[in-house]
Amino acid sequence: MTHKLLAAAALLSATLMLGSCQKSAVDSDVPAFAAIDGDYLKTGGDGSNWAMTGFNYDEQRHSPLKLINDSNVQDLGIAWFADLPDARGQEATPVVVDGKMFISTAWSKVFAYDAKTGKPLWSFDPEVDKAHGVKACCDVVNRGVAFWKGSVFVGTIDGRLISLDASTGKQNWSAQTLDLESNGTITGAPRVVKDKVVIGFGGAEFGARGYVTAYDAATGKQAWRFYTTPNPKGEPDNAASDEILKTAATKTWSAKPKKGDWRESGGGGTVWDAIVYDAELDQLYLGVGNGNPWNHGIRSNGEGDNLFLSSIVALKPDTGEYVWHYQETPAESWDYTATQPIILATETRGGKERKVLYHAPKNGFFFTIDRLNGKLLSANPFIDGITWATGYDMKTGRPIENPDARYEKTGKLFMANPSALGAHNWHPMSFNPATGLVYIPALYIGGAYLPPMAPN
Repeated sequence: MTHKLLAAAALLSATLMLGSCQKSAVDSDVPAFAAIDGDYLKTGGDGSNWAMTGFNYDEQRHSPLKLINDSNVQDLGIAWFADLPDARGQEATPVVVDGKMFISTAWSKVFAYDAKTGKPLWSFDPEVDKAHGVKACCDVVNRGVAFWKGSVFVGTIDGRLISLDASTGKQNWSAQTLDLESNGTITGAPRVVKDKVVIGFGGAEFGARGYVTAYDAATGKQAWRFYTTPNPKGEPDNAASDEILKTAATKTWSAKPKKGDWRESGGGGTVWDAIVYDAELDQLYLGVGNGNPWNHGIRSNGEGDNLFLSSIVALKPDTGEYVWHYQETPAESWDYTATQPIILATETRGGKERKVLYHAPKNGFFFTIDRLNGKLLSANPFIDGITWATGYDMKTGRPIENPDARYEKTGKLFMANPSALGAHNWHPMSFNPATGLVYIPALYIGGAYLPPMAPN
């Protein structure tokens, strides 16, 4: 499929959504752009808009519109298309507000269209130095923009967070969230919570140490930062994460320095995609990535769980203060990230309503986690033939590992399912609250792991 067709598919879906609207956001007494705030994003409205990448704060990606259904979907056709300028990966979900569509593309460019006609309204090119492309593990993609009170926010491959005027595309402000000398890159969509824009980044494979930063939406001033792995120098970062890293996380990493270990590599743990706000509990959830090096034997001398790699971490959005965590893959050694999309929902268990989050990460198990405390409620395979673990111990919340999976200990080749590409990667998933079904774009791709050969 060409990049043109990918663009057409994305734009078609949003255009048809608008065509099904029974009323428009412009009917409000408040200007539509200014009306997109926290109160609006709690529900996402009646379907007139698709104002954030996951529709609303629950990120269920479920529209309340019903005019398009299984009885007429076969009659849909292309209303219009736009040819995007770069023949590179396209992974963004369009955002639609008041009949205008905003989409980010390769090289962190942003385009605005009239959603009904496809007429171009404006475009923005951050003019990223193409030399930064080599630092992007998986192409120079961008997964979407955030919309808030008349501004559009986008992260760039070279580590900037940029605010744009939604009406004109003119830049309001720009914040350099990554050191230009680092190997980090931003490919994920920002989220805006309580007038703060929250952004992570990728690059664990190339030695980036993970963190998430919140900026004032109006000015770009940094509000707080939370690091997901300990400081390799053993020093405080003067960040929101200092206390929990000191009291809980650091002791889960090897204490004695070793050549090539996490102190040299940065440890990884980048938050390159899932950042989800829980408006009911006023909590922010981070999906944390893999370690660096992947091999736990090298990274941490085979010691410790290495928090907060491959974890869901809950924070207070006002301050970045730690609330709880659940680690899906302790002592991660296979690039089994927990950065995949997170969905918030309410379900009945044992006759009681539970506020839960659903997660289908790379490791192949579908997790249901209590949002109040991070307790594991269930973990079941969503693909067949998983080889690294047979299941999860519900008393401890830990995986029941296949000993052969620890290639760093056995020194033998391990044939893994899923592979480092995962049973589920960046691809969005959705949830229909009416049926209770979650829809997951699963991958069936195996891989092999072998520790490095000893030098002669």
